[in-house]
Amino acid sequence: MSDEKQIFTLQQVTRSIQKVIEDRYSRLYWVQAEMHKLNFTNKGHCYPELVQKEDGRIVAEMRGTIWKTQFDKISRRFQEVVKEPLRDGLSLLFQVKITFHPLYGMGLEIVDIDPTFALGELQKEREETLKRLTKEGILNANQRLHFPLLPQRIAIISVDSSKGLSDFYAVVNQNPWNYTFFFMLFTAQLNGDLAVDSIQKQLKRIEKVKSHFDAVAIIRGGGGEIGLSCYNNYALSKSIATFPLPVLTGIGHSTNITVSEMVSYRNSITPTELGEFLIQCFHNFAVPVQEARKTIKTNVGRFMQTQKAELANEMRIFKNVSGQHVLKSKQLLSTYSKSIGTQIKFKFNQNRTELDQLSAQLKRGVKTIKSVENQQLATYKTNLNKLIAQKIWQHHATVDDVQLYIQQQMPKYFQRNLQALTVLEKQIQLMDPNRLLKRGYSLSLFNGKVINETNPVTAGDKIETRTFDLQIVSEVIEIKKNNHE
Repeated sequence: MSDEKQIFTLQQVTRSIQKVIEDRYSRLYWVQAEMHKLNFTNKGHCYPELVQKEDGRIVAEMRGTIWKTQFDKISRRFQEVVKEPLRDGLSLLFQVKITFHPLYGMGLEIVDIDPTFALGELQKEREETLKRLTKEGILNANQRLHFPLLPQRIAIISVDSSKGLSDFYAVVNQNPWNYTFFFMLFTAQLNGDLAVDSIQKQLKRIEKVKSHFDAVAIIRGGGGEIGLSCYNNYALSKSIATFPLPVLTGIGHSTNITVSEMVSYRNSITPTELGEFLIQCFHNFAVPVQEARKTIKTNVGRFMQTQKAELANEMRIFKNVSGQHVLKSKQLLSTYSKSIGTQIKFKFNQNRTELDQLSAQLKRGVKTIKSVENQQLATYKTNLNKLIAQKIWQHHATVDDVQLYIQQQMPKYFQRNLQALTVLEKQIQLMDPNRLLKRGYSLSLFNGKVINETNPVTAGDKIETRTFDLQIVSEVIEIKKNNHE
């Protein structure tokens, strides 16, 4: 037995391996792998890095090759089916030929890619995410949040150059009713593998200042299924579902709604439709307010008419009562006058009879006594006439005083009632809510009612403050008792 060693050159070894592989793996194989990097060259060739991952760890890796002529055909067919170009990070089904080159080593020559497999992988991820969210009981968590009556302060996650964002701004900023909004843009990557971390990062930023916003809007233009695959990601979908503010999505047209859209408070097919939704929220509030304003104006007009009618009726009643009082006074005065005349005549006749009796008796007396008696009688008649005239004059003076008093007081009474009516009308005008709001006052409401002892607020509650031009939603930070000192 020879002790000589058998020595082979490196080229002999590599050519031997190449021949074995060519003989053993002569046919084509379908291989499932993730295209970690496409590595497209200026000459049109591609050298993708193919990997297999388990629990986020790479367990297998090989170099691939797609020649230019083959890549053009594969790329064109892939884009026709998936509506997206080939890119890094996709899980794909490759038809490959196993090759070995003495210089470049083992590799896979890619001759075809199944575009339908990419769609299937997206659907599988979508269903898996839905199952996990449903099992955790948070699938509809964001939809159970309270949506503000006037969603005016919106945090937007988008790209500042997005056409969808421009369409959204055009709808809300050019509305014919001049409804005003406050928007703050949080820029983020909205496509591809980087979108998940980018959107989550901005959601965390917004959560730190959530008291400054009413809702969050994720706005993106249109795209195919692959471009939207990140919105089926479990981590992103969970962040949206459990976010403390209502999340609105308008991420463009899609054949199937993504999980992120399903868990959001409201999903709109386009950014334009999302803008129309916000306008409609304002419109739903403004129309009842306008109707209430018309109702208040109508009721105030009716109240004024009723008050004027009641005042006219009171004036008619006063006129009738005062007329009756004057008539009664005149009748009473006439009755007194007749009674006094009758009494005077009776007294006069009575005295005359006595006088005649005395005359008969005095005829037998001395002429001097007769003369004295005649003088006394004359004096008595004079005094009696004066007394009668005085009584008559007193009654006439009383009637004149009553009549003069009535004439003086009636205009004052009418003037007082007219002034009271004018004051009442001004008070009603001052009670107009818009007049008070114009003067700089504001009205704070909680659950649509005025804040008082029967409708108290606590720290953390959201209240609505109305001014003449604005409706402001605020969060109560602290409550202090007003001692009115």
